[in-house]
This record gives sequence, structure tokens and C-alpha cells, in this order.
Amino acid sequence: MALEQERFYTEEEYEALENEGLIEYDNGHIIYMTPPSRVHSDISLDIASTIRTYLNGKPCKVYHAPFNVRLKLSSGIKRVEPDISIICDKSKLTSKGCEGAPDFIIEIVSPSNKMHDYATKFNWYREAGVKEYWIINPDNKTILVYIFSKDDVANYTFNDNVPISIFDNDLVIDFRNIDMT
Repeated sequence: MALEQERFYTEEEYEALENEGLIEYDNGHIIYMTPPSRVHSDISLDIASTIRTYLNGKPCKVYHAPFNVRLKLSSGIKRVEPDISIICDKSKLTSKGCEGAPDFIIEIVSPSNKMHDYATKFNWYREAGVKEYWIINPDNKTILVYIFSKDDVANYTFNDNVPISIFDNDLVIDFRNIDMT
């Protein structure tokens, strides 16, 4: 399970800790994340590579973790490191990562962080203005696709082609081609 530290941290203290491992920031609290599994890494790399090839010559950019995203929400500042992010507004890109909501985010759940991705980050990303959020569960081979910009949700499996809505479904991820061996 992701562990939260009890004391309050400033954003500057969080930044000093970033090199010590996978951490996220929740309005003064540090959340230590477990390292991704090999399968998690394979899924992330396969999808990010497909997206990167598609985006070649286009204005949007794809990033994979570790990539810092800073969100200003009604409950405070959140600093997250999504597995995959697509940013189409280059003015959001800073030397530290992304300031504001990416257009598209993928989180690949691990046994220790399911609730963080399914509930906490779902709410953060929706409030921040993320247009599309995918939650990939390698254990049950499912993909939940939330299209916040259209108030829509869809369920897929690893036997499906999953369209990316922010590109008007022009890009499709064929999960049958994801190497999980």
C-alpha cells in the first residue's frame, strides 16, 4: 500500500525528496509509491511508444513516469507522477514537468495503489480538468476509460482496441499487442 508520512511538507521539501524514489504530494503530505512491476513497465512502455509514434509531427507530447504534474485543486496542491500523460498545451510544460492538467492520463494500478488510482486520483484529475483518464488493471486485464470532457465512461479488456478520445478516436491502442510475457 502507498504510505503517507504524518508530518507536513512544503513543496520545496517535496522537491528535495524527489530523487529518493517514487513519491507524490498531497497538500503537505508525502505519499511513497511502490516501484512498478516488470509487467507494469512493459505495459507503460508499449503504450507510450505507440502514442509517441502517432504524435510525431503533431503539437501534443507524451510523457511517462517519472514525470511531475502539479495540480491546483480546491483541497490544495497535488503533485502526481502519472504513468503516461499527454499534454497538448505546451505553455503548461515547465523545467520540472507540467503545471496544470494534462489532456490525457493513464494510471496502471498495482495491488498497493488501487484505491489511490480508482478514487483519489479519479477525483483529482476530474476536478483539475483532465479530459480523458484511463485506469489499466493488469491483474484482471481491464481498462476503465473516463472521458471527463464528455461525462462518459467505457469498460474494455485486453482483447479490445481502445480509442483515445482526445484524438477523435484516430489513435487506437490494440491491447492484444501489449507484451505481458
